[in-house]
Amino acid sequence: MNLRDEALALHREGPGKITVQSITPVRDKHQLSLAYTPGVAEPCREIEKNPELAYEYTAKGNMVAVVTDGSAVLGLGNIGPLAAMPVMEGKAVLFRDFAGVDAFPICLATQDPEEIIAAVRAIAPSFGGINLEDISAPRCFEIERRLDAELEIPVFHDDQHGTAVVTLAGLLGAMRIVEKKLSEVKIVINGSGAAGTAISKLLLDAGAKRILVCDRNGVIKKESKDAAKARLASLTNPEQEQGTLHQVLRGADVFIGVSQPNQLGRDQVRIMATDPVVFALANPEPEIWPQEAAKGGAKVIATGRSDFPNQVNNVLGFPGIFKGALSVRATTINQQMKMAAAEAIASLITEDDLARGTVIPDPFLAKVPQIVAQKVAEAAVRSGVAKASGEVSCGCM
Repeated sequence: MNLRDEALALHREGPGKITVQSITPVRDKHQLSLAYTPGVAEPCREIEKNPELAYEYTAKGNMVAVVTDGSAVLGLGNIGPLAAMPVMEGKAVLFRDFAGVDAFPICLATQDPEEIIAAVRAIAPSFGGINLEDISAPRCFEIERRLDAELEIPVFHDDQHGTAVVTLAGLLGAMRIVEKKLSEVKIVINGSGAAGTAISKLLLDAGAKRILVCDRNGVIKKESKDAAKARLASLTNPEQEQGTLHQVLRGADVFIGVSQPNQLGRDQVRIMATDPVVFALANPEPEIWPQEAAKGGAKVIATGRSDFPNQVNNVLGFPGIFKGALSVRATTINQQMKMAAAEAIASLITEDDLARGTVIPDPFLAKVPQIVAQKVAEAAVRSGVAKASGEVSCGCM
C-alpha cells in the first residue's frame, strides 16, 4: 500500500482522527444527578460569581481551539475550511499526544478578518487558548494582533511563531558548530510572509543584528507599498543593502528559506561565508536539496522534511508552549515565552549531537514538551502575564 492509500485508509477508519471522551462515569441516577441536573447547577453558580473558577470546574484550562479559514493549508493553498479539517484534526492529535492538551478543530466558513475575529471572540469562553492555523498573510497578522489584544487567553499563530521558535533553536545549535556569534553573523531570510516575519523578529530579540529579508524581487524596502513588508524592512537590513537574493547571499553566514522550491543551488552556497548554515524550510520541496547544499560547502543543513536530518518541525514547539501557558493561565504568549521555548529546545542538543551535525532534537524525544512547558511557564511568571503559578505536569508521550 502506498502512502496515499495508507493515509486515506487511516482517516476513513475513524472516521477522522479524534473523538470526545467523557472522564466522568454516569452509570446510575446519583452519578447522573452530579454530572448533570440538578448537581451541575452548583458549579454554574460558583462560576457566575467568580469566572476564574471555570478553570477549576470545567475543561477550559486544558482546552485549545485550533482555528482556521482554510486559506493557506500546508502546500495546498486556499482549499477552504472543510478540506482543511484533516489538518486541524491532526493538530489536535499532536496537542494531546505530545503534551496532554485537549484541542478541538474550528473550521470557519469565512475568510473575512472581521468575521473571523468575531467568531473567535464569541467562542473564546470555552477555551484556555487559541491556536490560529493556516490563515494566509497578511490577514493573519491583524487577526492575531486584534485577538491577542481583546482576549484574556493566549492567541498563537503557529505558522508564524512555532516556525520561528524551532528555527531559532536550530540556529543556536548551528552557531555552536560553526563557532560564530548570532550577534555578528549575516542572515539572509528568503520569504517575507508570516513565517519570515516572525523568524526575523524573534532573531532580532535573540540578539541578531544583520538580517536581510528577501521576497521574489530581492531585498524588501522601507518604501514598499505592502505595509507589512515596509514595517519589516524598517526593522532589518541596518546597512541598507540592496539586490537580488543571489547578490546579497555573498558573504552571508546563514540562509533561511521559508519561500519556494529551488531558489538556490550549490554555486550560491559557495559564495556565502566560511562554514555556511543553510535552513531550507520550504515544504514539500526545499529551496535547495540537502545534497546540493552539502556540495556547495554548507556546514549545517536543516529542512522542513522528516526524511532528512535536522527537521524544523513545529511539533517541537507548540504543544509545550501551550502546555506551559495554560498551566499558569497566561493571558498571552509573549516574546519572552517564545525565547524561553527556543532556548529550552536548543538546550537538549548535546556535544555528541553537535559532533554529528545535529542541531534540532528528535520530536519524539519525550522530555521535549515537558522542558519547553516548564521554561515557558517560568517566563510567563517572570514577565507578568501569568494569572496563576501552577505546576506543569505533562500527560504526554
